[in-house]
Amino acid sequence: MLLLLQSQPVPTGCRLTRYGYGIPRQVARTLSSCLRGVRNNHARVPFRPNAQQARTLIAGELSRSLAQGPDEPPLLLTTIPEHFAAVVSRYGDHNAVICRSPAAGPDAFASVRRSQEGPTAALETVFTYEKLDLVSNTLAHSLRSLGIKKGDRVAVSLGNCPEFAALSYAIFKLGAILVPLNPGFNAKQVSAALNHLAVQVLIIGAVTDLAYKPCRGRSNLSLLKSTIPDLESGKIEAPHVPTLSTVVVVDNTCSHPDIPFPPLVSLRSLTPFTQLLLAEQSNTVIPDSPLSPSETINIQFTSGTTSQPKAAMLSHTSILNNGALIAHRMGLDPTDRIVCPPPLFHCFGSVLGYMATATTGAAILFPSPAFDPLASLRMAADHRATGLYGVATMFVAMLELVASQSLLSSPLIPPEQTRAYPEHLRKGIAAGSSVPESLMRRLYRTLGLNELVICYGMTETSPVSCMTAPHDPFDKRTGSVGRVMPHTKVKVVDPTDRTKVLPVGERGELAAAGYLVMQGYWGDEARTQEARIADEEGGEVWMYSGDEACMDAEGYVEITGRIKDLIIRGGENIHPLEIENCLFQHPLVSEASVVGVPDARYGESVGVFVIVHKGVEAVEGEIAMGEERALESAAKGVAEGKKLLTKGQVRDWVREHLSDHLVPKHVFWVDEYPKTASGKIQKFKLRDLARELITAESTSSPGGGKNK
Repeated sequence: MLLLLQSQPVPTGCRLTRYGYGIPRQVARTLSSCLRGVRNNHARVPFRPNAQQARTLIAGELSRSLAQGPDEPPLLLTTIPEHFAAVVSRYGDHNAVICRSPAAGPDAFASVRRSQEGPTAALETVFTYEKLDLVSNTLAHSLRSLGIKKGDRVAVSLGNCPEFAALSYAIFKLGAILVPLNPGFNAKQVSAALNHLAVQVLIIGAVTDLAYKPCRGRSNLSLLKSTIPDLESGKIEAPHVPTLSTVVVVDNTCSHPDIPFPPLVSLRSLTPFTQLLLAEQSNTVIPDSPLSPSETINIQFTSGTTSQPKAAMLSHTSILNNGALIAHRMGLDPTDRIVCPPPLFHCFGSVLGYMATATTGAAILFPSPAFDPLASLRMAADHRATGLYGVATMFVAMLELVASQSLLSSPLIPPEQTRAYPEHLRKGIAAGSSVPESLMRRLYRTLGLNELVICYGMTETSPVSCMTAPHDPFDKRTGSVGRVMPHTKVKVVDPTDRTKVLPVGERGELAAAGYLVMQGYWGDEARTQEARIADEEGGEVWMYSGDEACMDAEGYVEITGRIKDLIIRGGENIHPLEIENCLFQHPLVSEASVVGVPDARYGESVGVFVIVHKGVEAVEGEIAMGEERALESAAKGVAEGKKLLTKGQVRDWVREHLSDHLVPKHVFWVDEYPKTASGKIQKFKLRDLARELITAESTSSPGGGKNK
C-alpha cells in the first residue's frame, strides 16, 4: 500500500480528516496512521489523499454502501431560543419574516403594508428579527397566563401567516412543545391529534385557506362546534378532548368574505388571537425550568403518504442543527430573501425554510397561507427574491403559469418581471426526490434557479439526511439526492436482513443515524422500537426509511422509490420512478405517477396516472382501434386547436425509451393527484382509484373488455 501511495499525485490542500464522504471513521484513522509513516519515511512526498483516492486504497471496506458526513461545521450545542437571541443581537434590523394574505383587511400587527392595489391586493406583514423577538415574547407571556408551561403541548392549525411565525418562537421560548396541525384536518382528525397528545391549547384559523384557490376556503365553525358543542357559554367544554382548556382563533375572515363565520365576540368560549397581543411587552422570557438542547420541542405528525400518520418527537438539537446545516450546504447568507410556498406545519416549511433562514439572518417570504403559484411568483418578483422553494408539483405549476402569461393580452405578472427572474433568483430547494433533467433545465432557463439543491429525508430525521450542493456535477444534481449531511451516517441495507449493508450500486433500504434521529413516536413505544433500531455492535440508533435507494462510489444516493411501491410483475421488479422520469421527458406530459395494480396473469401490472400540459387534449381510448369515444375526443381537441395525446402514444414513448416490460398496461388521465399538504403524492389512494377504474371499465365494457 505504501508504494501505491507514493505513486499518487499530490492534491493541493487536501486533508484526510475532512474528506467528509464514504469513509468510515475507523478506516480513516487507520489510513491516517499509515500516511504518517509514509511522510516520516518519504519526506519529499507529503501525500494527502482526497476522498476518491482514499476510496481506491481501501476498496475492500468502501465497497459497502455506508457513508459518514463531515464533522464541519460543528454542531450547535444550544437551545433554539438561545441561538435565536444571538441572531437577533447580530441581525436585529434585518427582515426575518414577510407574509402575505390574499386580501386586504384588519390586522393585528403594526408593520403592515399593502403590496398591490386593485382586486388582487394582498396584505403584507413584515417582521424584522427584533420585531419578531418582541412579538414572540408578548405571545409567550400570554400563553403562560393561559397556563402553558415547559413540556405542555400547544397545537397550531394555521397556514403560512405571521401569527404562526411568531407563535413558533413564543412556544419555543417557554419550553413548551409546538404541535403543528394540517389546517386541512377534519374534526375527527383534529380531535384524535389533540387527544393523543393531551393538548391544552389549540390555536386555529377561522377559515382554512385552500391551495390554488386564494380567497376561497373552508369555514372551521362546524369543526369548532363538533369539538366544543357550546361556543357561546364562555367556557371550554370539550367532551371528546378533556385536556383542552383554551381555543384561540385567528380571525382571517377578511381574506374570505364569502365564507360564513360569525363575529368572534359572539362566540364567548373562544379567545381571539388579538387578545394574546395585549400582554405587557417584555424583553425576556424565562421558562419555569431551564431548557436543555436534548428536550423535545416539536412534535410533527408524519405527512401521510400512508394512511396512518404518527407523532414524531424532535428536539432543539435536531431541528436547530438540521436547519443550520441545510443553510450551510446551500450557501444561505444574511442578504438572501427566500420565497417559501411549502407549509409551515410541515418540516419543509418549518426546518428547510424557517429554521434555515433564521439561523443565518436571511429573510423568509411566505407568499400566501396556502400554495398559490401566482402569489409565489409575484412575491419573488416584487421582492427580487434570491431563492425559491417547492416540491416538483409546485415548480411545475409555477412554470405552467409563466408559460401561460405569454398567451394573455393582459398578463397577471408584468412581462418585465417574468423576464427578470433569472437576474435575481439563484438558490432554491426541491425536496422529496430528485428533479428530472428536463424540469431542472426549465427551472434554470425560466426562473434562473441555477443553484437549486435537492434535499432528502423524512419527518423522523428532522428531516434532511442527504442533500446535493450547488456545485455538484449536473448529473448528480438531477440523478441523485446528493450525499450524506454533516454529523450524519447513511447506509443501504438488505430489506430482508437489515444487518447486511449492501455493496455499492445495489438497491436496498436507506437508513440514517446521528443527532437528527427523532426521540420516538409520542405515546407509541411499539412503533418507536420498530423504527429506531440500535446496532448490535456499537448501539448506534438507526432510522429506517422504507425508501429503496442505492449509493455510488462517491457517496451520492439515488432514491429509486418506496419499497412498498415496488411493482413485481411476473417476478420482475419494476421501479415506478424509472417510468415516471421517462414520461416526464414527454413534451405533452406535465406529470406522471406510476402504481402497481392487480393483474390476473402477472400478479401486478403497471398503471400510470398522467396529467397533460395546458393546451393538450388527452384522448380517451385508442384511435388505432377506431373506438368511438377516442374519435370524438380527438375531433373535439382538433376543433379547439389543441395538441393530442393518446394512451397509445404514452405507451409508445415508454416502449421507445425503456424495455417492454415497463410499458404501462393501464393509462389514466387525471387533472390532479391526491396529495399531502406538503405536496407529496398519496400513492395508496392512486392504487385504490386504479382498482375502481379498472373494475368500472370491465363491468361497463361488452363481455368485460380489457381496460385501456
